[in-house]
Amino acid sequence: MFQAIHDIFNHPATRKLLLRLRYVLVLAFLALLAHYADAARFLPAFLVSLFGEAIQLWSFAALVKNEQLTARGPYVLVRNPMYLGRFFLILGPILLLDNPYLAAAYVVLYYFYMVNRVQREERRLAELLGQPYRDYRAHVNRFLPAFGRLTDPAVRFFNPGIMLRNNGHWNLLAMLVFYGVLYAYVTYFR
Repeated sequence: MFQAIHDIFNHPATRKLLLRLRYVLVLAFLALLAHYADAARFLPAFLVSLFGEAIQLWSFAALVKNEQLTARGPYVLVRNPMYLGRFFLILGPILLLDNPYLAAAYVVLYYFYMVNRVQREERRLAELLGQPYRDYRAHVNRFLPAFGRLTDPAVRFFNPGIMLRNNGHWNLLAMLVFYGVLYAYVTYFR
């Protein structure tokens, strides 16, 4: 059964369709939020998203895409910190709907999305970066952070210039505007 689900997430036509529908799906989700968001849940939802955004900013501040192996910052702890950050970033707005079934469905769907997306990306990185990436992959967990490595000095790496080149500031601004507009709408106009 799980293989059939993985096959769906890896099917080129399905991926292409979802890519084309992403804006429609986001707009539908925003409409749900505008109508059903629970204002009392804004602070915890915002904090969950902020946690995810912090992971993403840290990742943006360490990653030099497609040019070199990044084994610093959060990439010392886990190979795919951006996907981990994105999980929490999106989980926040889902929590605003106060629906445990929707939250559980999101966790399951995101798991299949992340596992399959990362497998495709890791194959590409192994071809692009060669043996150094394969060695890195053998020593760093794919999804679960190795907190025992927090003492590694490379964990503290954060380069604002790299973060700006990776447009991390726009990612943060988009999250803050999203929560600000949604909070104002739910509080004052609904």
